[in-house]
Amino acid sequence: MSPLLETIKLKDGKLYNIAFHNRRFNAARKEYFGISEQLDLSEIITIPADKKQGLFRCRVVYSPKIEKIEFIPHLSRTIKNLKLVKNDSVDYRFKYSDRSYLQKLYGQRGNCDDILIIKNGFITDSFTANPIFFNGKNWWTPNTPLLSGTQRARYLEEGKISECQITPSDLSKYQKVGLINALWDMKDMPVVEINNVF
Repeated sequence: MSPLLETIKLKDGKLYNIAFHNRRFNAARKEYFGISEQLDLSEIITIPADKKQGLFRCRVVYSPKIEKIEFIPHLSRTIKNLKLVKNDSVDYRFKYSDRSYLQKLYGQRGNCDDILIIKNGFITDSFTANPIFFNGKNWWTPNTPLLSGTQRARYLEEGKISECQITPSDLSKYQKVGLINALWDMKDMPVVEINNVF
């Protein structure tokens, strides 16, 4: 079985959205590895003194046990356009540490900065994020994600975004698409105009 991972935003010594990471981490441990014991990542992660200033990706790799915890400086990517990539067999229900299949899809982006994956006719995710679409009034996210991200789960609970089916033919209903993940919230996410989705 492939190890799984959690990627948590660490900014100036603070772990963000930890309750939602704990929820997904423990659910995956139970469903994927058959372990019912509940753990709290904030009690497991020790933040090194030299990582208490700045922005890092705290990467927790785990199988039935925690395999490693690493802190990687976050390098921002500029995303101005997106390529629609179709694949009906992609499976990323769990946050696998092996992302080679997604990497192959990302390799099909051509001259674009990132991809939007179409599975069974529905828009799912980008390479590293859940998309949210703005129709001029509200933000909507596909109800067909490959992986339900922690930021996505939080915004759904807070009522800041809503779910619906979104197909490529629906794109004309929207003005722009934002990309959210553990490191990108709605205040600092990449935003792409809908006419730059190809």
